[in-house]
Amino acid sequence: MTAVKITPTKLSGVVQVPPSKSLAHRAIICASLAKGISRIDNIEYSKDIQATIKAMQSLGTKIEKYDDYLIIDGTTTYTKQNSEIDCEESGSTLRFMVPIAIVEENKAHFVGRGNLGKRPLNTFYEIFERQNIGYLYKEDILDLYVIGKLKPDHYKVPGNISSQFITGLLFALPLLDGDSIIEITSPLESKGYIDLTLQMLNQYGIKIVNNDYKSFIVMGKQEYQAHDYRVEADFSQAAFYLVAGAIGNDVVLTDLNLDSLQGDKATLEFLEAMGAKISVVSDGIKVTGENLAATIVDASQCPDVIPVVSVALALAQGKSDVINAKRLRIKECDRIIATRSQLNELGGTVTELPDGMTIRGVNEFTGGNCSSFADHRIAMMLAIAATRSSQPVVIDNMECVEKSYPNFWEDYQSLGGIIDVIDVEK
Repeated sequence: MTAVKITPTKLSGVVQVPPSKSLAHRAIICASLAKGISRIDNIEYSKDIQATIKAMQSLGTKIEKYDDYLIIDGTTTYTKQNSEIDCEESGSTLRFMVPIAIVEENKAHFVGRGNLGKRPLNTFYEIFERQNIGYLYKEDILDLYVIGKLKPDHYKVPGNISSQFITGLLFALPLLDGDSIIEITSPLESKGYIDLTLQMLNQYGIKIVNNDYKSFIVMGKQEYQAHDYRVEADFSQAAFYLVAGAIGNDVVLTDLNLDSLQGDKATLEFLEAMGAKISVVSDGIKVTGENLAATIVDASQCPDVIPVVSVALALAQGKSDVINAKRLRIKECDRIIATRSQLNELGGTVTELPDGMTIRGVNEFTGGNCSSFADHRIAMMLAIAATRSSQPVVIDNMECVEKSYPNFWEDYQSLGGIIDVIDVEK
């Protein structure tokens, strides 16, 4: 494990935003469920995406990997029994794959790493109980066995836990031999992710009736159609450089789709509410900011961008509030604790609340020794904060960015970021 020491400097230049992890997961799964050959372009092999590729291969899908694209033949999907599915640390892979793995009679074994075993799966356990599907699990580690076959049903799913449960069912239910309904029993958070799922399903020939996000009617006996697809750029990764621009760096981001359905596009709205300006320039999108003002940020629809948005809030004039952020506590780490503790380590003024934070702005950060909490988004948040620090910032476990953005440090350096790698074992 290595740490990185960042010498504060202004970032300047053009960065190509990595492809959307959320859309890549969905495209790989839909192509794998189609009886034919699909090509998925603009792939970055983060650990999460590799987990989903291997998961579909464990069900028999033929997937050929090239530098930045995949050739997927779903003709042999569901030919393998006794599937061993290693989800690494990917919550998306786990919750998408549980229903998919039992579209046909199967004995599936799910394993993973880090805090993945602490993420709640009760929604699926309740389904297993009702449908007499066998399951066995261990507390706090991912070691889950599922034995049986998913059945058409009237599913009742809470909307305030994770949209990933709903997406997993939306992938699987069209392939069953009868119709199903997914009823959402509490206010739906992260609607943007459901929009991405529905958009991708439509691309691959699957039709879902959306009753105002209160319920979804899924006709059975549908067939996925092979389809070539290019993954669009990821607003959750773009958020780091959008915030960088708002706090005084000079960064242009290419390949962003301003008409995207990605929920993390809300980063632009948050920054505009603080007084930042969004410009379309010849190379792409540019954010500029000066004398940012405090605002209220609702995390319910876009929890992944909250740590880095908090960097901008911590440098804004006045008192900001982050609300509806309880789900940040069940990510790769407790991101409320991590964001509060590490921004305060850098001289910020952040107060932790049960489901959010209160953040009072400071003029600049002071630098310090920080922990990434082995969380990719915390490590990248700290790297952006370092650009407005008076002293160097040291971040441990720099490798953790490989989960979602393997080339983050290379991109950071290409923009003029000054980093020194420290072998902490020496």
